[in-house]
Amino acid sequence: MRFIPRTALWVAILTAFSCAAQKGQQGSGEVLPFDMPEVALPDIPARSVVLTDYGAFPDGQTLCSDAFEAAISALAEKGGGTLIVPEGLWLSGPITLRSHIGLHLEKGAVLIFSTDQDLYPIIDTNFEGLDVRRCLSPINATGVHDIAITGEGIIEGNGDAWREVKRRKVGNDLWKRIVARGGVLSDDGKVWYPDEGYKKARATAGSLNKPDDSLDENEIKTFLRPVLVSLRSCDRILLEGVTFQNSPCWNLHPLWCRNLTVRGITVRNPHYSTNGDGIDIESCENVILTGSTFDVGDDAICIKSGKDADGRRHARVCRNLLIEDCTVYHGHGGFVVGSEMSGGVERILVRHCRFLGTDVGLRFKSTRGRGGLVRDIWCEDILMKDIVSYGVIFNLYYAGVAATEMQGGAAADILPVDETTPEFRDIHISRVTCSGADQAIFINGLPELPLRGLDFHDCRFTAGKGVEVHQAEGVVFDRVIVNGIEL
Repeated sequence: MRFIPRTALWVAILTAFSCAAQKGQQGSGEVLPFDMPEVALPDIPARSVVLTDYGAFPDGQTLCSDAFEAAISALAEKGGGTLIVPEGLWLSGPITLRSHIGLHLEKGAVLIFSTDQDLYPIIDTNFEGLDVRRCLSPINATGVHDIAITGEGIIEGNGDAWREVKRRKVGNDLWKRIVARGGVLSDDGKVWYPDEGYKKARATAGSLNKPDDSLDENEIKTFLRPVLVSLRSCDRILLEGVTFQNSPCWNLHPLWCRNLTVRGITVRNPHYSTNGDGIDIESCENVILTGSTFDVGDDAICIKSGKDADGRRHARVCRNLLIEDCTVYHGHGGFVVGSEMSGGVERILVRHCRFLGTDVGLRFKSTRGRGGLVRDIWCEDILMKDIVSYGVIFNLYYAGVAATEMQGGAAADILPVDETTPEFRDIHISRVTCSGADQAIFINGLPELPLRGLDFHDCRFTAGKGVEVHQAEGVVFDRVIVNGIEL
């Protein structure tokens, strides 16, 4: 049976028009506090094909991988175009995007990625700032340009088949259902793993997610779970309108990309999802993220630039980002820098965002050994409500511990300053309103290289505790009110 969407041609025309007519649009058009080039949208030809023309069937059971590959190849041979995915349940293995290709999910389309691990080969990649080997991502692209994922559909990662689950993060009924799926428990019964290989890998990996090299990759394949969308060294990218959910690991991971526009997307992961980040923008340049919603199991909007020696060797700065009009519900942090920031982070404006019920509002983290310079960050007009721990935190002693589990400042031992010493300076926070937090502001810098150039203006916090500062020089509090008292 052949399914042809009534709106296919119209969608193709609109997509082509949008990509051609809106190049260089800079969010609200206001002057930014730093120089930022215009962000170019992708150039995708005004032609389209429909997935059903290549033998795909929308029952959620028939594997459509060959249909996706055939459709993308047909478009690529003609110079590009848009692959339209109509309403229905579409099961697939990994989809690799090519230059000048758009993937458009119509309203009612649900793209479901198979849990069959044989479909996901182990490849050389980069994760958590390290050069590692992990499974190929369900949606992936490397070294291409002019690509888009648009529409009103849903991309479902089937992540529950890949992730571990900590007992303390779920209620009794959900825990029983998870254990009933099979898998194995940790020796103390506090963690569920999908299989024995995952358990073995976790025992050697700790918080680094990099298992011992002596382990058989195929045996621990579940542990090498992929991010849902991996875009690596790409240029001129548009993500718009789509819902991305239930990822095996991080949800969206643009790495070493340029000219990235993300607008009006929804990102959802279960609150208990390990490494269930929303979007990790790593070592990218010229990025606009606007009008999007996140409800995830780890950091929501996260800025990174590599970890330790691997990150310093790649030396890719993450710079020129505008993030505005985004809402974060559950997440370890609303807007986050680090802890992987060895390549440096600079020139970012975050404004008109809302963090509702996140563990932390604005979260800056690193640790000795990272190196890297974080500077020239502006956070303006931020609304926060019911923050579990800190409204704003700077923690230079991060060690993979959740902010909700931190206890006090670190000891002031002094080490020599070298390339492994992280530096944070010139960060400006203004017009933040926080209604409810365990603590308003916590600043925990390094004695050998204290935080500098940090200022707060016109902020108002209601919190259980006020402001705590360790190892920071010249912090400015201008018209900052905590629990009705001006600092």
